[in-house]
Amino acid sequence: MNRRLLSVLLTLALPAAAAGLHDPFDTTGMAPLKPSPQLSARVGDAPCANVLPATALTAIDTVDLALCNNPQTREIWATARVQAALVGVAQAAWLPDLDARASVARNFVESRNYNQNTAALTLSWLVFDFGQRSANIENARQLLSAAAATQNATVQSLFLSALQAYYTAQATRAAVVSTTEAERAAREGFAAAESRYKVGAGTPADRLLAQTALSQATLNRIKAEGEARNALGVLANVMGFDAQQKIVLDEIPRSFPENAFQSDVDALIEEARTRRPDLKSAEAQLKAAEASVDVARAQGRPTVSLSTGPTWQDVSNVTTNGGAIGLTLNVPIFSGFETTYRVRSAEAQLDVRAAQRDRLRNQVALDVWKAYQNLNTAAQSLKATSDLVASAEQSERVALGRYKAGVGTVLDLLVAQSALASARLQRIQAQLDWNVYRATLAQSMGALDYTLLQAAAEGRP
Repeated sequence: MNRRLLSVLLTLALPAAAAGLHDPFDTTGMAPLKPSPQLSARVGDAPCANVLPATALTAIDTVDLALCNNPQTREIWATARVQAALVGVAQAAWLPDLDARASVARNFVESRNYNQNTAALTLSWLVFDFGQRSANIENARQLLSAAAATQNATVQSLFLSALQAYYTAQATRAAVVSTTEAERAAREGFAAAESRYKVGAGTPADRLLAQTALSQATLNRIKAEGEARNALGVLANVMGFDAQQKIVLDEIPRSFPENAFQSDVDALIEEARTRRPDLKSAEAQLKAAEASVDVARAQGRPTVSLSTGPTWQDVSNVTTNGGAIGLTLNVPIFSGFETTYRVRSAEAQLDVRAAQRDRLRNQVALDVWKAYQNLNTAAQSLKATSDLVASAEQSERVALGRYKAGVGTVLDLLVAQSALASARLQRIQAQLDWNVYRATLAQSMGALDYTLLQAAAEGRP
């Protein structure tokens, strides 16, 4: 190949190759930050955790590990970065195109053979397009906003799932303690029945009833231990570990309200409609659909382009240089009604997005309402179950004392022990409900972050 032609090609090719080595539109800065604990209002710049803490596992530790290790966080972040790059693609349409073209030929004409080498550099720029490029950029930016909001929604969903798994594990652990205590009480009752039977003060039926109650209490304890092991396996899985991972749970500070939860539910719903990330995503998708309608309409309108550039030709060692500049007007006349149907499709998609936004607005109100009512019920249940346990404990003590003294029946004792065991489990369930519904209400409002856990860790409701 002619050395001059080679130098021309290299001169043209190198800038084009270098163009892909940087980010001229700063699309990296447009993308949301990588999902991590720092995004959830945690104080400080905490590193992403991938191993269990050396101390007992807290709720904050659980969320840290879940957000860092769950594949969904990587997926939604990658999706957001894809959309950020597409914003750059849309912005690139405003810049001119620079193309290099070269050819080498050996021509045979009758008895004459000769070489023909050509090279050209063409600069083309779309000058006017009736707003198509602007609409494309708006569409890409709104879809990026939707992707960022979706990332936030996914993070909050994972946040809630981690908390549910953690509090469930805590509840099953408490249930083991409760059933173990019930088994101890049943064994004490059986021992009393056995003693009375041996001295002739009790009947065989009383002894069998007490023995049956003990066997049932043992069975309940075994089941509770199995549920606790399963809950720990689920918790390990949520955090990205194998189910058999050994986990030691920290104690949950008591931060329960003395009275029922009180707040203006109407104000909560309105706040949720301004904060919910999935609703923000729906709003952004609606705006993107509006921009798509503009894009579809502009595709059927004229465009004006400018082109210019030098040319070089070498024919049998005779070199000529030249160039050209010109404007091109492209007027679409008929495209088989393609533009018409593109516009109709875009308008229909706009209606779809509007309906989805409106449906989600209604769903937000329902989510907040249900979470509010559930939390209010759980707050009231906490006080009621505390009173229930206190009275059941007193009743069981009295029944046991009466039975040992010979003035009470074994049936009275068994009923009191069963009522106490049931009351303790109901209190555990109420505590679980309070913790979960508290987090659920925050998530339904788009406000679930580490602030909630910090308050709990400090013993504040």
